[in-house]
Amino acid sequence: MAASPQITHISWGRMEVEGLAPGKDFKLYPGGGRPWDWSEHGTRHSPGIQPADVQELLDHGSMVIVLSRGMELRLQTMPETLSLLEANGIEVHIQETTAAVTLYNTLAQTTAVGGLFHSTC
Repeated sequence: MAASPQITHISWGRMEVEGLAPGKDFKLYPGGGRPWDWSEHGTRHSPGIQPADVQELLDHGSMVIVLSRGMELRLQTMPETLSLLEANGIEVHIQETTAAVTLYNTLAQTTAVGGLFHSTC
């Protein structure tokens, strides 16, 4: 099983991830990750994280998914997204971004974990 990359730094508007260039928002999964471009699926703070945003994490073999809510808890998650994860038997955690990073890094040591991380509001 490919390991999920560790997040080595998180601060307002900036994340550093093993093997990737620094950036603001990230999609991470077993074997790697990439910047999370909200415009790909028209994601906004509300209604929030869409099923299409998490599908890529599933496609890369994530068995547990961590969704961040942003530093000020403004990022929501659509009910349809949670339904998709539940239908696939995926354990999901939704937390404030710094807490989500801590949990993700811990899980990444032993689990095929994926995550969506928003480093601002």
